[in-house]
Amino acid sequence: MPSDVEQWKDEVYGTDIRGHIERFAEEGWESIPDDERDAWFERFKWYGLYHQRAGQESYFMMRIGPPGGVLEPGQFRAVAEIAKEFSTGPAENPIFGNGWLDVTTRQAIQLHWINLEDVPEIFERLEKSGLSTIQACGDSWRNIVGCPVAGKDRHEFVDAGTLADDLHEAFKGNREHSNLPRKWKVSVTGCREGCGQGDINDLAFEPAEREVDGESVRGYNVRVGGGLARNEPRFAKEIDVFVTPGEAVDVAAGISALFRDHGDRENRYNARIKFLMDEWGPEEFRRVLQDEYVEFEMHEAGEDLRSEYSYNAGTAHGHGDHVGVHEQRDGSNYVGLNVLVGRIGADEALELADVADRHGSGEVRLTQRQNVILTDVPDENVDELLAEPVLEYYSPDPHAFQRGSIACTGTEFCSLSIVETKNRQVRYSRWLTENVELPEDVEDFHIHLSGCTASCAQPQIADISLRGMKTRKDGEPVEAFDIGLAGGLGEQPEFARWVRQRVPADEVPGAIENLVETYVAEREGEETFREFAREMDEGELAALCEPKETSYEDGFLHNTKRTWYPYAEDDDLDASPAPTTPDDTPISADD
Repeated sequence: MPSDVEQWKDEVYGTDIRGHIERFAEEGWESIPDDERDAWFERFKWYGLYHQRAGQESYFMMRIGPPGGVLEPGQFRAVAEIAKEFSTGPAENPIFGNGWLDVTTRQAIQLHWINLEDVPEIFERLEKSGLSTIQACGDSWRNIVGCPVAGKDRHEFVDAGTLADDLHEAFKGNREHSNLPRKWKVSVTGCREGCGQGDINDLAFEPAEREVDGESVRGYNVRVGGGLARNEPRFAKEIDVFVTPGEAVDVAAGISALFRDHGDRENRYNARIKFLMDEWGPEEFRRVLQDEYVEFEMHEAGEDLRSEYSYNAGTAHGHGDHVGVHEQRDGSNYVGLNVLVGRIGADEALELADVADRHGSGEVRLTQRQNVILTDVPDENVDELLAEPVLEYYSPDPHAFQRGSIACTGTEFCSLSIVETKNRQVRYSRWLTENVELPEDVEDFHIHLSGCTASCAQPQIADISLRGMKTRKDGEPVEAFDIGLAGGLGEQPEFARWVRQRVPADEVPGAIENLVETYVAEREGEETFREFAREMDEGELAALCEPKETSYEDGFLHNTKRTWYPYAEDDDLDASPAPTTPDDTPISADD
């Protein structure tokens, strides 16, 4: 039997949803029948709209996903203006205020506190600037991720940006590929750094070279079946296929159609292609793809560049996160700015848009490390750009603990999360920066904090992985984390090993302090943390990160999942003003 979601999609899905969103927006939140809300909220995801969690009824998250994270001149400003006008709610965040945008680990932007009644105007303004929310969520092709400086980087091996754009044009709004069994995440890597993170995507194009018709051709090897969600992480598997840039879209269409036809539509937990790959194996997958879905003879895999990958690879060389000032292939520069946990205030985003216009081309790019890049900056403009006041907050030269910090949305808005995340990771990183010494040569120490096992913060591929849990301390229930160590990508990717379970959130900084002190004392030469930890077993690693209380104080140890908003003065669910009208007036006040 098809799942409930499959039945809902059979009734209405794809571009047909737009008319229903506009109808509900015109008639107001209460026009959505109570017994149909689950179905409509699931459908709304196809247009980039997620309903926020319990206690925040009538508010939505909106996701905007430009291919490869590229925002053309004027587009970042357009999003910032929308955030300032529409992305405010009935309570303020104590660190970030009210009105911001979040850069995600998939090179997208998320806006919160969006009222359904405002969505048609937001759609119109986005489309006027050349942006869209189509398939930013839902069971279809998500945003194409890849090298954030594709087409600009002088280290680029093959132009990943062109392929990302081609895939975006081919599959966004394409009815044949708009209703897949589950989400479909695609990565295109063209550089020697490996910053496209192909290993953790459903479909990955990775730079390679082979002989075709007697000539050496640069293109892509194809990998399939990666992903981190739940407790079932997988690295994408090599299927022994090389594609030229001109063949890539056709092979992608074949793989997407294969998933559409053979993916599990009865059990959504098993609906990701990684489980189909488990069942079939790479050889059978390639055979079916060739025999039933691709009309031309596919090439065998070529020689790839994985031995040169430095992005999140646990090595001391490379510039994979693109933070800092780097020379472009045309002689100008791009400047990568660290955005702590990916959150930018709307006013500051407008300042960054001004800086991009004054000193560069106005283009802004988003990275999978939740950062932003300003491109096309001439040499003579670099110093003036670096002196801009807004760069005090979004630094091109951050501390290693700031540079390596990633956090998901958490209980602030997400119904799946178990713990508070973004504000906590900001506080963690600040405490660690002030209290824990790293070696001078360690510029990037990855700490990824995820609110649950859905892994939106990609915790399994970090030096230190934090996964939200619950425990008891002094007889009281408190928020806690499992601690994992030594994950990463590169030539030989590894998932973190979970060595500590349910550590109270206020004891996590002390555990990290203990770990880092041992690493600093015992490392050999310029050994990275991942290299240091690789030879140890789980027991030895667990001993390194003994939890302890420190001067760090945690303001969110209570169960934030049971609040309507973790930072509200009256934070229990009964205190929620939702659902509200677009001016944040409780609808109940009109009764």
